[in-house]
Amino acid sequence: MSGNTIGTLFRVTTWGESHGKAIGAVVDGCPPNIVLAEEDIQKELDRRKPGRGAASSPRREEDRVEILSGTFEGKTTGTPISLIIHNRDATSSDYSQIRDLFRPGHGDITYQKKYGIRDYRGGGRASGRETAARVAAGAIARKILAREEIEIIAYTRELGGIAAKGRDLNQISPSDLRCPDSEATRKMEVRIEETRKAGDSLGGIVEILVKGCPPGLGEPVFGKIDADLAGALMGIGTVKGVEIGAGFAAARMAGSECNDHITPEGFATNNAGGILAGITNGDEIVIRVACKPIASIEKEQQTIDIYGKPATIKVKGRHDVCVIPRIIPVCEAMVAITLADHLLRQNNHAS
Repeated sequence: MSGNTIGTLFRVTTWGESHGKAIGAVVDGCPPNIVLAEEDIQKELDRRKPGRGAASSPRREEDRVEILSGTFEGKTTGTPISLIIHNRDATSSDYSQIRDLFRPGHGDITYQKKYGIRDYRGGGRASGRETAARVAAGAIARKILAREEIEIIAYTRELGGIAAKGRDLNQISPSDLRCPDSEATRKMEVRIEETRKAGDSLGGIVEILVKGCPPGLGEPVFGKIDADLAGALMGIGTVKGVEIGAGFAAARMAGSECNDHITPEGFATNNAGGILAGITNGDEIVIRVACKPIASIEKEQQTIDIYGKPATIKVKGRHDVCVIPRIIPVCEAMVAITLADHLLRQNNHAS
């Protein structure tokens, strides 16, 4: 299967480049008769688009989505849904001076090695801009999940080494950083401004909760839902690590601590993160992803040019200081796409 497509029954293919004419997605396998309008997709895209919040790039993209196919009279038809988002505010001239240099932390050098050609304007296909297409497709997946009352909530768990100690989900929406701890949010905002002035960038951790997921989703042994969720999330360019439930902390526990005791009322704890043997157990799914710092920074770095000669580079242009909070709806979208696919696969088993 193409490296641009994800899913078995609910399949998503994204296309387009950061500085091309447009980006988009084709969603195949969506059931018919689901109410779907461009506004349903737009509200998710508005959460991801640039130019919002202290950590964000000043690039101003409207990210207006158009549905080109797959709906009729406001409902899905069961045929492929094609989505397009035009690039309106790309400034390719920002990259002309570094077109022959490999940017540290980017995919420039690996794309060149693989294909023998690369789009140097903003990273082309490897740009974070591509994630808008995933969010658009994820909005359709959410419509499928909503029929089963499955809800996905993601938020900032840590940014620039500052961790949220509290978890008040009511604090997420009012916060530009989508952090559930107001005190931590204030500290994060100060850290972001300090880092911006220094011409540097920050990483962070996103936590994702899935509420209302039924038991039984997942395919043994190579279609485990935790493996598919981890793979989908690792497919986001910034993500360098994924943990589910207790995650790496489980390695430091005894079995008596790690095992979730089972009572007539349900599981006493949730170290498993809602998944056992690769199959959902009906408990809340808990996932955390580690996001690396933005690679494009103004500080001078060592690199080589396309001829292999040593050089230094400062990356100018309009870039985020941190992927958080814009990466949060992308994480939610990849979880939604994965769960929608597994839900349809499970319903296929049952029929």
